[in-house]
Amino acid sequence: LLASAAQSVLQLVACRVLQGIGASMLFATGVALLTSLMPREQRGAAIGMSVSSVYFGLACGPLLGGWATHHYSWRAAFLIHIPIAVAVILLALFGLRGEWRNEKPQRFDLAGAAIYACAITALMYGISLLPAFSGPAVILAGFAGLVVFVRHERRTVDPLFDVNLFFTNRVFTFSCLASVTIYTAMFGTSYLLSLYLQYIKGLSAATAGTILIAQPAVMAMLSPLSGRLSDRIEPRLLASAGLVLTAAGLGMLSALDASSIPAYVVASLLMTGGGFALFSSPNVNAIMGSVDRQHLGSASGAVSTMRVLGQMSSMGVITVVFALLLGPV
Repeated sequence: LLASAAQSVLQLVACRVLQGIGASMLFATGVALLTSLMPREQRGAAIGMSVSSVYFGLACGPLLGGWATHHYSWRAAFLIHIPIAVAVILLALFGLRGEWRNEKPQRFDLAGAAIYACAITALMYGISLLPAFSGPAVILAGFAGLVVFVRHERRTVDPLFDVNLFFTNRVFTFSCLASVTIYTAMFGTSYLLSLYLQYIKGLSAATAGTILIAQPAVMAMLSPLSGRLSDRIEPRLLASAGLVLTAAGLGMLSALDASSIPAYVVASLLMTGGGFALFSSPNVNAIMGSVDRQHLGSASGAVSTMRVLGQMSSMGVITVVFALLLGPV
């Protein structure tokens, strides 16, 4: 509601910060709740349904956002969220019974949260300054902040994030690294394709949104299947196959030029979306299945953190490339 009424870019960014805080509360807890409540042999299927729900929302986003922007204004793209949010609140109030929480009470690590927030902010702000000389200095400050954060977390009794999992749990560590990698590779493609379809191909925002729906749509359809398969087949095999398919789709997208037809874009998106669906649910299943019950909250937080870090890195790479190739244009 506040974003739709913003009168400046600064106000809009501030409202987006509020949206980010709300999103973090949802994404950092949902998978932990699911994992704790579902039997081990049904965990992959439950995670697959959860991932599918997320991608269904992502599929609706470009379509509804493009339609609202095209027929009304960009403000309408925020307003259409409000009835959806009200419906979710009502479902939670009247349909959700019981809650899982850690048996051991823990204190909130306020110092760790502050260090982490400052470090991540410095990293992304530094990337946005590139190729100016001040950019690398701010980025290095961000990395230094992350080093301080890791040292602080290893010494804290109740850490914000149990970083020791990265040093003691090989499956957890490499599954998280794979997640960062694929989100870094994938997240920016929708942004780039949106620009390509509208500015290079001359399509409307609504038409571009309809084309872009192909990727999250196939992800929503296939994620439950890959989740069920991960209960029977080694998750790392499914996730690796998904990475190969995603790489093939990205290779197709790298060949785009001004003469490429929309059908080629859709085929590329179906390839990347199918690969991502094959990767995502088994990878989350592997992460959540590699930790004990008392670490489910940290593992769930790690799933969200790796996703957001990958998304930020993806947009950071695009920012750098635009700055180097386009400059102030």
